[in-house]
Amino acid sequence: MTNIMLTGFPRVGKTTAIMRFLEKTKKKCSGFYTEEIKNQYGRREGFKIVGISTGEVGTLAHINVKSFRKVGKYFVDFEGFEAVALPEMEKEAELVIIDEIGKMELFSSKFKFQLMHNLNIGNVLATITKKGGGNYIELLKKRNDIELIELTKQNRDEVVKELLERIG
Repeated sequence: MTNIMLTGFPRVGKTTAIMRFLEKTKKKCSGFYTEEIKNQYGRREGFKIVGISTGEVGTLAHINVKSFRKVGKYFVDFEGFEAVALPEMEKEAELVIIDEIGKMELFSSKFKFQLMHNLNIGNVLATITKKGGGNYIELLKKRNDIELIELTKQNRDEVVKELLERIG
């Protein structure tokens, strides 16, 4: 299988597409997805990471985390992220889901190393930031073993259907 990366502007539904794929796939999957952390008033305070095979939850970034890496107002929680992401990416699975490859995740050199390993195996379905992230993101998108699919709100359901038909 060629690795597949879904890209698109924020809020087009990249994570939604991943979740809909996971609901219907018959493949044995590992990896992770991200969700917003909101306070009692509905304001976003950070992002959590959820392990697909274990359901384990960690913090990716939060306004109240102590860290030397920051994206916008969010401080990246290396320990919380790596504790969930790395074991999930190392598991034997037919498909490794990575939601998302972005600036926060790429602060982790351990994540980048494991990502390269998974891409070389060729069993990755990932979301990747459309803009930003620098040269590393652009190099990933240009790999010979990557199929980059532009996601929009209009084509999201059709893309999920096509992914299920192609990779199960």
